[in-house]
Formats: sequence, structure tokens, C-alpha cells
Amino acid sequence: MTITLIRTVIMYVAILISVRLMGKRQISQLQTSELVVTLLISELAVMPIQQHDDPLWNGIIPMVVLVACEIVVSLLMLKSGKFRQAVCGSPIVVIENGKVLQHEMRRLRMSTEDLFEELRQAGAFALEDVAYAIIETNGKMSLLKKASEDYLTPKQAGVKANPEALEVVVVSDGKISQKSLELCGHNPAWLREQLKDQGAQLEDVFIMTARTDGKQRIIRKDLGKPGKGSR
Repeated sequence: MTITLIRTVIMYVAILISVRLMGKRQISQLQTSELVVTLLISELAVMPIQQHDDPLWNGIIPMVVLVACEIVVSLLMLKSGKFRQAVCGSPIVVIENGKVLQHEMRRLRMSTEDLFEELRQAGAFALEDVAYAIIETNGKMSLLKKASEDYLTPKQAGVKANPEALEVVVVSDGKISQKSLELCGHNPAWLREQLKDQGAQLEDVFIMTARTDGKQRIIRKDLGKPGKGSR
């Protein structure tokens, strides 16, 4: 049992490192080559855990080779559009100018139920609202609504919109995020000054956010009393 636990932990760490090396997209939307590598890694990880007579290297070395292959393939796809197309395929238009392209749906083996499910997930609940629908290489649908059915922008309405401002969490449960502070153009000295102005101690802060336009908000920890928020 102890050997199994140790092997499981080692393989868990190895998979974490492998996925981290391959990039963040493995956590969200997979391309064809990435899906293949992810499935193979999961299979390779099981064998050393179950077969105690085999050394761990029998599982780790193939994982390293797969990660290296995926990195090489990713670099080649960056350099060559034709190579990327050969590996991942091309986006396919299934609705064009409001018309459903039935031959493309048959090519994708997509049923009408699949089409309407994808449309709903993309935010379109009526076929007549859609101008273009494209199935991307990762299998997700991109959608362009008809101008008459899309949201009205401030520019179209002729009104002045508020300047864009990024809001980030600079304190989470009493811990300072240096990276978030840098992202909004501040430093720990500024943070402590803001806390002092609000009469708050760092350890008492549950969440503090800061915006690039200079605004901030503090939510104190709930200690059994109704919480208070500030500007």
C-alpha cells in the first residue's frame, strides 16, 4: 500500500509538470495533437502505479518524450500554417449569412440537435438571430449575430462610454499579490497607505481589489458580524 501511495504521488507530480510544460491551453481547450498527448499521458501514468514490478522510469520517460513531441509540434505549427492545418484542421462555417450549410454539417457529422445546443451555449436562442456560425479547430463554436439582434454598443448609440479599467485582487484572505499590484501600477507601500486610510489591518482583509483607474474596494473578513465594504 505504501509503495502504491508513493508511486501515485510521484506520477501525480510528473503529470502536473508535463501539463504545465505543454502550456495553459491543456487546461481549457484542446487541439487534436494536445488531446492525443493528454490521453496517452493519462494511460502511461496508470501503469507504473498498478504494476509495482516495473520501475517508475518506464512511465516517466515516455511521458517526457510525449511532452517533447508536443512542444516540437507546437513550434512547427507556429512556423508553418500548412503544418498546423494538417495537424489541427481548419475552421468550418456551418451557418453563412443566416443559412444553415447542411453539407458542412454532414461533413462534421453534426446533428441538428448538436447545432442548436452549440448555438444556445454561444448565446443564440433563435436561428434567425445568427449571421455566421463557425466550428473552430478545437470543436468550439464562434458566433456572429445579425446586427439587428446583437447588443447595441455605446458607439452605435452615440454616447460616451466610461474609460476601460482593469480590476484585480491585490489582497486575498490577508495575503498580498505582488503580481496583481504590479499589473495595476501599484506597490506594497501604496497598499499599506490605502489600508491605513481605511483603518484596516492586512490580516483583517478578506478581499481587496484595485483598478487601473485608481479606485479600490476592501471587503473585511466576516468574524461572525455583518461584513462591511468600503469604496
